Amino acid sequence: MDVLYTAEALSTGEGRNGHVVAGALDLDVAVPKEMGGSGAGTNPEQLFAAGYAACFHSALHAVARGHKVKLQDSSVGGRVQIGPNGQGGYQLAVLLEVVLPGIEHDQAQQLADEAHQVCPYSNATRGNIEVTVTVSDD
Repeated sequence: MDVLYTAEALSTGEGRNGHVVAGALDLDVAVPKEMGGSGAGTNPEQLFAAGYAACFHSALHAVARGHKVKLQDSSVGGRVQIGPNGQGGYQLAVLLEVVLPGIEHDQAQQLADEAHQVCPYSNATRGNIEVTVTVSDD
């Protein structure tokens, strides 16, 4: 692979209960209350959801430009779920909700499907975790 960019981050403390620094990002991380933690900080799943949503949204705009479709007021919501994998560890699942106002549903779905093929996060997770992409009309 020809590397175009390298992102760097540093985690200190106790991992999921600690601190992360990455560029302008500088924050405490904490295990969510639902998993027995304090919930007093952002958790890694929220960071992954934010990164995936932003990356997918960028891929969606690139695909739309390729089809000469102008997107306005579009959004991508990301949800990352974590749960036991049945083998003593944990697994993730991702739900992405795409909203493309003014774009007919079938065309919006086509754009979302194409974005799912080019998004680096989608390519990294494909075959590893369940990713569901839904186009919403609201």
